[in-house]
This record gives sequence, C-alpha cells and structure tokens, in this order.
Amino acid sequence: MFKLLASILTILARAQLARFKPEIIGVTGNVGKTTTKEMIGAVLSSHKRVRLSGGNLNNEVGLPLAILGNWTEEYYSSGSSPWFWGKVIWRGVLDLLSPKATNYPEVTVLEYGADHPGDIERLVKNFPPQVAVLNAVGEIPSHVEFFPDATSLAKEKVKLIDAVKANGLAVVNGDDALVMKVFGTRSGESKRFGFNPGTDYQVSAYHININMNNKPTGVAFNINHDGEVVEFKINGSLGKAQALAAAAAVAVGKRYGISLGQASVALAKYSGPAGRLKVLGGIKNATIIDDSYNASPAAVRVALEALEGLPVGRKVAVLGDMLELGEYTIQAHEQVGQMVGKVVDVLVCVGERAKLIAAEARKQISPENVKEFNNSLEAAKVVQELIQSGDFVLVKGSQGIRMERVVEEIMAEPGNKNLLLVRQSKKWQNKK
Repeated sequence: MFKLLASILTILARAQLARFKPEIIGVTGNVGKTTTKEMIGAVLSSHKRVRLSGGNLNNEVGLPLAILGNWTEEYYSSGSSPWFWGKVIWRGVLDLLSPKATNYPEVTVLEYGADHPGDIERLVKNFPPQVAVLNAVGEIPSHVEFFPDATSLAKEKVKLIDAVKANGLAVVNGDDALVMKVFGTRSGESKRFGFNPGTDYQVSAYHININMNNKPTGVAFNINHDGEVVEFKINGSLGKAQALAAAAAVAVGKRYGISLGQASVALAKYSGPAGRLKVLGGIKNATIIDDSYNASPAAVRVALEALEGLPVGRKVAVLGDMLELGEYTIQAHEQVGQMVGKVVDVLVCVGERAKLIAAEARKQISPENVKEFNNSLEAAKVVQELIQSGDFVLVKGSQGIRMERVVEEIMAEPGNKNLLLVRQSKKWQNKK
C-alpha cells in the first residue's frame, strides 16, 4: 500500500513540477535541517512565492505530499486516513488541470531524509534540486543504525549535492570535517558556510542576548561575505545552530539576488520551529530551553554549549535516549555523560540508554543530583518538583522518548502547548 501511494503521489508531484516549474531547494544533514529550511523560507519569502515542506515530511511519501500543497497540519491531525489521501490525490489532479497557475510557488524548499542506504538516491531521482544545502553530519550522526559507519551515511547525504541540476548551487557546512572530507572537490558552483575562517559565509561574534531580567532572548552574530559584514539577530531560539542555519540561508538568498542586509531584516522577524532550542518561560520563574524535537550526539553538544553559555544560575539538563545509533549507542551516551557533567548542576536522565549518561555524569556531579527514570511521564513530575526559581532547564531527547511531555509539565503557559510544543497533533497524542 505504501509503495502504491508513493507512486501515485510521485507521478502527480512530478507532473506539477513539470507544468509549473518551481525551483527546488533541497536540505539535508543531521543537525539543523528544519531550522535551515525555515530560515531559507524566511529569507526568500520577501522576494519569491515560497512553499516549505512541513513537519518531517522528508521521505518517498512526504516529499511529493509537500510538493502537492500545504497538507502538513491535516496530515498530522487526520492520522493519514484513506479519506485524507483520496482528497490529496483529487486536489492534485484538479490543480494540475487548472488553467490558472498564478499562485503556485516559484520556489519549493524540501527536506531530504536518509534512514537507510539509497534513501536520498531514490528521492533525488524523482525530485532533483536546483540548490542543495548540506548541514553538519557529525562524528556519530543520528540514523546511522542502518549504515556501516558515519562516513557511509555522509556519502548518502552528499548524493543530494551530486543531484544538483546544471547551473545549480551547492551550499555546504564548512565546519564539519566529515562533510568536507566526503564532499571533496566537485564540479559546479559551491559555497561553504561556518565559523571556520576561509568559509564563503563566515559566522563570527556569536553571543547570547540577555535581557534586564537575566533571561536569554535569542542570539546575535555577524556574517561575513566578500568583505561585507552584517549583524544578524535571531529571537526566541538559542545555539550556534541558529547562526549556521542563517549563514546557509543567506548563501541561498544571495543566489536569488537577496543581499545580506535584506536577509538580516527578514531573519529579525523569524520565529523558529517548536522544540529546536526554543526559549520558553517555566514555572517558578525558571527558563526552559526546549530542544525536545529530536537528539543526536552533535545536536546534544550544541544544546549543552547553549546551556553553558547562559548567565550565572543553576543549570538543569533533562536528557532522554538518543535512538538509531546502532553500534555507536554506548559510546555516544557515555560521551554525552562526560560532557554534561562539566556543564550542569542537576541531571535527569530518561530511558534505558540514558542510564549510560547518568553513570558517566556521576563521576563529576554529586550522585544525589543525578536522577534516572524509565520514561518522560515519570520524569516530568519529579522535574516539576526539583526546579527552583531562576533555574535554566534544558530538555532534549529523541522523538521516541517524547521529551515534550516534560516541557508541558514545567512550562509557564501549558494552555498554549499546541502553539509552543512539538508533537501536539492528534496523530501523536494517540501514541503512547
């Protein structure tokens, strides 16, 4: 059934692309895909009609669904029922036959996911991009479980670059050693972004903005391109991943005639996606850093760096299992335990694998300040009790651990959870 549905949607999506001819911008990597996609959309929307894929629609069904329309919200709320798919297909046919195409997007920004070898190769066969963005992969990336090693996964990601059409553009993370090794020297136009000197879009002067109440409000940084230096501010989200995503978005924007200054103005209005290092008010005057969408070793490192960079105050980390790491599972969790022990005052670990984080952290943190729980619901109640006024609380874990349930328990505005948290759709709420 999945293959039949994917085939029907692909045929319709390819037909629409052939008729309306939007440019496709593809985004892949293991850290910051969604943030990068959203920032590209924010930069381009002031000059182009843009459509973004929503949620994690990045596979053989998700990509054509994103191309066919703005179905994300209904997809997650309907549970992808037969009635829903029938409506999508019928609407796709009607749009294809419509004599008017004035509102069809000029640019479509898509995420390309890779859980297994060959995933991206299959996607780009049907949906080759004009512009490809390759974010960081990391030494131990997520979704590596079904690949021989991290290098094999990186090579799969690079297939998005290889599929770029003639006269296209490749935008590549110049800070990730594995990405640069696998990317190598390729024909065609390419731009590198990152903190490293020598990148085409170099980030510098990164810092966290703090208000008069000692609360973080976002981040600021400079982007340098061809001798021009422009300041950027991202409100409501933390982490160097924000700066890297912005640099990638600026590189893409430049292709479409958008200057650094115009991109800075556009991103000043940008509001990042839920669950990606978002700053939320917490109970007892605490500050929550909600990074509950997903987790990989590289992403956890970025999150802990953001927590460490906050003002003086008690720092609490609530960390869940990192999934789909295969043979790297033990090593990755132990490394996080070594890292977190240098940053936090209190650690709460959720899940069987996270016990490895706790064991390593106890070598640096008083044992009474390290807690372990089997699931996020058990942890949520205790986290609520242990929070103190002024705490900074980081919450992070893989999707399957459902760490947003911890955030819901400790957030100051639980009535707004549908707007502020990830996985609030009916489809997710029905899952245990």
